[in-house]
Amino acid sequence: MRKLVESTFVTLDGVISDPHVWGQPYWDEEHNGYSAKLLFGADALLLGRETYEGFAGAWAGRSGDEYTDRINGLPKYVASTTLKEATAWNGNLIEGDVAAAVAALKQQEGQSILKYGTGALDRTLIENKLIDELHLWMFPVVAGGGVRLLDGLDLTHFDLLETTRFKSGIIVLTYGLKA
Repeated sequence: MRKLVESTFVTLDGVISDPHVWGQPYWDEEHNGYSAKLLFGADALLLGRETYEGFAGAWAGRSGDEYTDRINGLPKYVASTTLKEATAWNGNLIEGDVAAAVAALKQQEGQSILKYGTGALDRTLIENKLIDELHLWMFPVVAGGGVRLLDGLDLTHFDLLETTRFKSGIIVLTYGLKA
């Protein structure tokens, strides 16, 4: 059985939108190493529509290093209610019951399924207890506004599994859903 691992950047004030604006000063070798550990521990990506479209636009035209080649080469499973197809960038559109489709993906043999981006899809994943590890990268910055982490979810409890501290001030808090 595969694990579903979510990796999300968040500011001290809970903002997840526009990490390219507030996160870049903190992206260093420790950051890159942890990112690579997550990516190379996975053999598929799970993305919502916005993350899929944004990442495809940013990554698909690149090549030449192990990380880029890995992220471009992995199959992407895309949850969307608005896309008619997701064939670009090794995309596979999840149609119908997203929770059932993700549960079926988790039953397959293989490495972890890595999910980037936090949004509407998380409600379904959390309500159906499908996320095995939630890696929250807490950045030492206040964004002052933007989309908030897991906004609108019902009361949900997590177990702290691990903490990782970087010299830059980022702390990755790894959580699992309480049983």
